[in-house]
Order: sequence, then C-alpha cells, then structure tokens
Amino acid sequence: MNIRIAGIVAQSIVDGPGLRLVVFTQGCPHNCPGCHSPQTHDFDGGQEMPTETILDMLEKNPLLKGITFSGGEPLARVSELLPLAQGARERGKDIICFTGYTFEQLLEMMVDNLPLAQLLGMIDLLVDGPYEQEQRDLTLPFRGSRNQRLLDLSASLARRAAVHWEAS
Repeated sequence: MNIRIAGIVAQSIVDGPGLRLVVFTQGCPHNCPGCHSPQTHDFDGGQEMPTETILDMLEKNPLLKGITFSGGEPLARVSELLPLAQGARERGKDIICFTGYTFEQLLEMMVDNLPLAQLLGMIDLLVDGPYEQEQRDLTLPFRGSRNQRLLDLSASLARRAAVHWEAS
C-alpha cells in the first residue's frame, strides 16, 4: 500500500521521546493559523510512498525507539496509516500521533469508524488539539500551544476520558 506524505525525518528527538522516525502525512482539514507546516494542507500535494519503504527505514535503524505520525493531519489518512502502524508494532516500535482533533472528538468519530478505532488502539502517545497561535508556548515538550495535550492513549481509551501522559 502507498501513503501520501509531505516528507520524512529519519531521526528526530523533538517529535516525541527517544529517537524517532517521523512521517509527515499530506493533507489537513484544520488550517490552523500559524501552522508551522502549511505546505502539508493540500490533500493532493506531497508524494506517494510505499508503506514497505517506510518500514524498511524503521527497521534499518536499530536506535529508533518508534515512529511518529505528524502532518498535515495523520488521522485524515487512517486507511493508509493502519498498515504502517501494524508494521511498526510488529517491529516492536512505539507510535506517537499528532492530531488537530481533540481526544473527545476522536471518541465520537470512532463510533462508526472501525479503522480509526483500530489505529487509535495502536497509538501509545497522542498529542491532541489544534495549534492555537494565541496559546503558543515554546517551553512545552513535543507541542506548540498550551491547549494541546500529551495523552496516554491506551489508558484514555480504556477510561473513555483523557489521561495525561507521564514521561518515564
């Protein structure tokens, strides 16, 4: 399967804990004012890349702790991300996802969307909420504005309420 991406960062320490492979998906419906990646908004932009190519990159670097889905809006490409998430899990990697949706919105969206529920079930850390320029804060780890949360997604899904992530 192919996935439409805006780009990849082979090694990042700012997109989640540990050394990470970051996949920037192409396409975003949010268009947040002040977004640092406005070139990712066009759903027809970017390029197609085979999932296996990305998984090979993940496998070839033993120092990578996991993979981060960023964008654009990764959750606008659920069917494309599912095989990538499954492959990352099979390789023992953790998964982080940045989204402009809130956890509460995602709970509503996944009711009638089994692929979304499956994908969310594989994500360890969710950075949720739109970027809000008025709440910009460069001191926050892994996010750009104070309204965005770092959520332990498996605990949040189990409780059906946002559970904040604690660094270990």
